[in-house]
Order: sequence, then C-alpha cells, then structure tokens
Amino acid sequence: MSRFSESPDPAFDAINRSLDVDKRLWPYDIALSRAHVTMLAAQGIIKQDDAGVIQDALNAVAGELEAGIFPFEPSDEDIHMAIERRVTEIAGEAGGRIHTARSRNDQVATDLVLFTRDAAGEAIDAIERLMETLIEKAEAHLDWALPGYTHLQRAQPIYLSHHLLAYVWMLARDRDRFRFVLSQCDELPLGAGALAGVNFDTDRQLVAGELGFPRVSANSLDAVSSRDFILDYMSAAAVCATHLSRLGGELVLWSSQEFGFVALPDRWTSGSSLMPQKKNPDAAELLRAKAPRTVGNLSSFFGVLHALPLAYNKDMQEDKEYLFDSVDTLDLSLAAATGMIDGAVFNRDAMSDAASDSMIAATDLADSLVKLGVPFREAHATIGKLVRETLDSGRTLDSLSLEELRQYSLFFDEETTGLLSQQAWLESKDSLGGTASRRVADQLAAARGLIS
Repeated sequence: MSRFSESPDPAFDAINRSLDVDKRLWPYDIALSRAHVTMLAAQGIIKQDDAGVIQDALNAVAGELEAGIFPFEPSDEDIHMAIERRVTEIAGEAGGRIHTARSRNDQVATDLVLFTRDAAGEAIDAIERLMETLIEKAEAHLDWALPGYTHLQRAQPIYLSHHLLAYVWMLARDRDRFRFVLSQCDELPLGAGALAGVNFDTDRQLVAGELGFPRVSANSLDAVSSRDFILDYMSAAAVCATHLSRLGGELVLWSSQEFGFVALPDRWTSGSSLMPQKKNPDAAELLRAKAPRTVGNLSSFFGVLHALPLAYNKDMQEDKEYLFDSVDTLDLSLAAATGMIDGAVFNRDAMSDAASDSMIAATDLADSLVKLGVPFREAHATIGKLVRETLDSGRTLDSLSLEELRQYSLFFDEETTGLLSQQAWLESKDSLGGTASRRVADQLAAARGLIS
C-alpha cells in the first residue's frame, strides 16, 4: 500500500510536475541508466539476464523518444519516472530492478551535469565560430579608419580591424569561463543515493568511466545538493551575453542613417508593418535584450539556492528552467552575432569621413607638446583652449595655419601640421596593443593563435 491515502490535488500535481521542462534530458537519462545497469550486473547486484532485458528496453525507449512516439502518461511526473515506467512496461519484472542502488536525487544531478557539460562544449564551439568570423572580417578591413568613441563622443580614430579584434579577446575570456564550467562537470554524482550513499557494493568508478567522468564525487551530501556547475554555466553565459549585447548595441548605432557605418544582411533584419522603407536591426536589438535575461536567470537561481539546507529540496527542481533558458538564449545570441558579422557590409567612406574630424587630433597635438618638454597638464590645458576657441570661431583644427597655432604655443613647428592628417593619428598609436598597422597585425596573428 502506498504511503499516501489520497490522490494529489490537481494543483499540486501541476506545480510538482516538471515533465514539460525536463523531458529534454532524456538522452542523458538513457545514457546514465545504461551505465548504471551495466554496473549493477558487473557487481552481481542484478542478474546478467535481467540486465540484458533492461538494456533492450532502454534501447526501445530511446527509439520511441527519438521518433517522438513515446507514450507519455498523465501520471508521469518527470522524464526520469516516465522512462522507468516505460522500461518496466517493456521489460516486465526485470524492469523493476533498474532503480536499484540509486535515487532520483543522484540520478537528476547526474543528468544535469551531463547536460551542462555538453552545453558548455557547444558554447565553446559557437564562441570560436564567432571569433573566427570576427578575425576574418578584421583581416578584410585592416586599414579602414573608424572613429573610436568614449561617452559616445568621437575620441580618437582607430582601424575597424582593431575594433573588431577587441571582441575576439572578450570572447576568448568567455571561452575560458566555459572551459572552467567543463572542469566543474567532471565529478560523477551517481552513487550518492538520496543523500547518504547506498546499501549496495556499487562500483562508481565503472559508471564514471562509462559516462566520461574522470572522478566521482567525494561526499554524498554534496553530490546531490550541489548545483554549483549550473551557477558556473549561467554566470559564464551572462558575461558572454553581456559582451554580445555590447556588440549588438554598436551594430544598432552603426547601421542607423545617422552613422551609416554598416549595412546588416537582410536575413538578420526585418521591415516595418507600416513603413515600407524601414530595415530594422532587430537581431542586434535582441542581443541587447537577451543579456539581462541571462543575468536574471542567474540571479533567480541564486535566490533559489540561497539559505537552502542540505541535501535535496524540491526548490531545486526550478534549476532546469533557468539553466535551459540560459543555454537556449546564449545559443541563439551567438548564432545571431555570427550571422550579422559574417554578412555585414561596412561603408568605408562614411567611417573615414567621421574619423577625419580634425578635432580628434587634439590628443596628438597635446602629446607633441609633451614630447618637446611641456608638462602634460599644461599641454592639455593649452590644447583645450585651442579647441574651444577654434570651435567658437566655427573652424576646424586642420584649417589653422602654423602662425595661428603658434599663438597658443611657440613649441609648435612645421611637423605640427603633419599631425592633423588622419593617417598620422592612426599610425602614431604604436604602443603594444595600439591601433597602428603593425600592432594590429600583431593582434591578428595572436588572435589566429587563439583558435588554431
């Protein structure tokens, strides 16, 4: 007789049921069960004949799930119980032995580690595809001038290649974070039972080998209650999505008529329901919006785990929705970013015209005075006054004669006027990591090394 005398209230059944969310874990649950049954037979915990029948049933169930013909029942609370029920239907009495020496607690934890391990690997692959796309685009636009901005005000000119490569290094750090996630998914929880271990002579190392884990968890309480690896994945996803949101934000600005720096591919844009002339950068805009969603998932799951006593608690069922949404959101965001960059067509003239604003040369003029012995703050003040009075008169720096420049500092000489050309501004930034051509070439080589 069951422990309970009443059937679950329909509302409780609905809140307790997770099948609609966790059924995507079925490949991992099948793999886990195969390894577990192999171990049970090897240890003599169940008979080899029973193990064979169960394995055949697992193969049949996998086929049904793959084909989309699995006969789910209203009583199936989650994918784990659904698979066990169906295995027992197919295998008969032998199927009832599949859950020997395991609990749903260590079973679910293992499924989630397996899923997260795969998701982290897929994120790494997608990140590297975007890195490769950015590198290729940078190589194709090596010497294309572009204004660099601070506070969204033109600051100093750079090369487009230099700008695109900045995202490569952001993504390389994102990849490192996901590699850390992989390192946090290398312990097998299965074998911990509900929380205290199991009453059978199991071989956890055998199961670990079958499932590709280098080691098993050392503490059964920690094994079933830890979701650190999920926090690690969602943290890495939140940072990566935030990087992508910055790229999306720039693409939105650059593709506007006011900037006109880039035309995004039609397949990653949309039109207006009213205005036929519109070409909206919707995918880039969504990159901006997806980032706080992933951050919200991370924050929400921190809230679930906060102050939660050991070991397993039903609160932890909520981990899947947050994790799965972060995985799916990041996958889409990386695909969108890669597609937009791959098909982006940059407008060299528009970028060059914007980077030709001679006011951008102000820093170079100040630095030229410093090189001649003027203290930096004095040089900064001198050029600040020069800029203000030039703007007030409606003129530009490159329209000033040497005589006019010397009214502000006698240190200005014939070489000063040479500083007022775009090429001079760009190539003067020859420090390590700067935007000068040879430094960008160094960065490209280093970036290539990151993905070779």
